[in-house]
Amino acid sequence: MKTHSPKEGKAKEQHVHAVFENIAPKYDVMNDIISFRRHKAWRAFTMKKMNVQRGQTALDLCCGTCDWTIQLAQATETGAVYGLDFSANMLAHGKTKVDKLGLDKQITLVQGNAMELPFEDNTFDYVTIGFGLRNVPDYMQVIREMRRVVKPGGKVVCLETSKPSTQPFKGIYNFYFQKLMPMMGKMVAKRFEQYQWLSESQASFPDHIQLARMFEEAGLERVDVKPFFMGVAALHMGTKGNGHV
Repeated sequence: MKTHSPKEGKAKEQHVHAVFENIAPKYDVMNDIISFRRHKAWRAFTMKKMNVQRGQTALDLCCGTCDWTIQLAQATETGAVYGLDFSANMLAHGKTKVDKLGLDKQITLVQGNAMELPFEDNTFDYVTIGFGLRNVPDYMQVIREMRRVVKPGGKVVCLETSKPSTQPFKGIYNFYFQKLMPMMGKMVAKRFEQYQWLSESQASFPDHIQLARMFEEAGLERVDVKPFFMGVAALHMGTKGNGHV
């Protein structure tokens, strides 16, 4: 698993910021194309598994254009929900959706860094991150920050691309991510290099077994893992123990 020096981490952070500032207008369309719309079904499964209750609170990291943030707000009905992202352009597109649905009083959008969350310890019932963990400079730092701000008994939830382990599907998947996806980015979003970066970030990301181990190393308990469609994506959910601060 690749680790980054502080200098490399800063360079990655700056590069990823530029990527998402550029692809924001076509982000939703490309997500549907890249995942064959399966990302919506995976998120629906995750929400059912989370079983969010009325009045609970949530923080959605790397919230992008706020689809998951909105679902969390609708599920909790009255609870405060925060969406955090470092891309102003992504948040602007998300705010349009939030305002259109009349959820602006319930949802607060924050431009910030997932590596240094601007929230107190033990604040939220749920902290989620959807298809964003692979883009941060230090995966463990973000997982630890998620655990820090979730309440004891609360859940840290990650929905992310993963890696198939069996051939021939593994080879087909790698070809798709490395070759076809950047070309689709060029045709649909007029962005080749940005989608090439997304394929590269996936290549260096841990598989679902390694990520589960990282959740445990960060101090999360009862880590539940659900791979989707032969391992192309995976759900990880861990609980913060009542004895943790």
